Amino acid sequence: MKRLSTLIIASLFTAQSFAADKVELLLDWFINPDHGSLIVAQQEGYFAEQNLDVSLVEPSDPSLPPKLVAAGEADMAISYQPQLHLQIDQGLPLMRIGTLVATPLNSLVVLKDGPIQSIADLKGKKVGFSVSGFEDALLRAMLGQHDLTLEDIELINVNWSLSPSLIAGQVDAVVGAFRNFELNQMDIEGHPGRAFYPEEQGVPAYDELILVVNSADKGDDRHTRFLKAIEKATQYIVNHPDKAWQSFVSYKPDELDTELNKRAWADTLTRFALRPAALDETRYREFGAFMVEQGLTESNPSIDTYATAP
Repeated sequence: MKRLSTLIIASLFTAQSFAADKVELLLDWFINPDHGSLIVAQQEGYFAEQNLDVSLVEPSDPSLPPKLVAAGEADMAISYQPQLHLQIDQGLPLMRIGTLVATPLNSLVVLKDGPIQSIADLKGKKVGFSVSGFEDALLRAMLGQHDLTLEDIELINVNWSLSPSLIAGQVDAVVGAFRNFELNQMDIEGHPGRAFYPEEQGVPAYDELILVVNSADKGDDRHTRFLKAIEKATQYIVNHPDKAWQSFVSYKPDELDTELNKRAWADTLTRFALRPAALDETRYREFGAFMVEQGLTESNPSIDTYATAP
């Protein structure tokens, strides 16, 4: 009986020792190719290799994930670099620990065969948007490169209906359109578009999708292991894009295996961060200065207060 009790206790101890560490990650939106490295890491077992049990949660409200992390109600969230600067300025205790998509995806989109051939042609035209604040600042900077101001255009809130409002002729351009999605969606619907890229029009380059945690959790060993899994997934995507696509759609075949996602996948491949844990301090410092110049934030704090490379 004593020997049996010892074996039971030893078995329980061994099970506890090898139990995977749980990580709840709140996504920024429904699952799409922007999350490719996360899904591939899950499907190929790279999180499991790092002894992690990762839950990927699609939010009912895309604005909530970073706030929930700041409140200690989730381990990690996907956010955006511009949003991080705003939320740090608001006093939220957030820390960037990694990057998923290392280039801007945001763009200003017009109809390819329409009258807008240059940003200068927007004078007196209607521009649709979904979220005021950063998109206003982004558009202001882009217009400024062509001696225009926001007063030279008419801004119209299209309530997330970006490409439909453009195709319907309700607006002449839309800002906030993701170049890997809206352009493909418009082409599929027979209304090809043209994108003007912020980073080519006076806006500093920035990371689009980033991973944030509560600043109180800085140094958590799970973060390092999580990013190792993401890096391995990204290497797999780059080396085997077709196999990686199949791995991606296997997560939710009925929802993910679509023509739009397939096209977006191809356009996103070159934008995944090859070194997710790496931190470009110059990029964050310069973009922080841009946010101050645009009147969106009051200060450009020291990088080590809101971003780290585990």
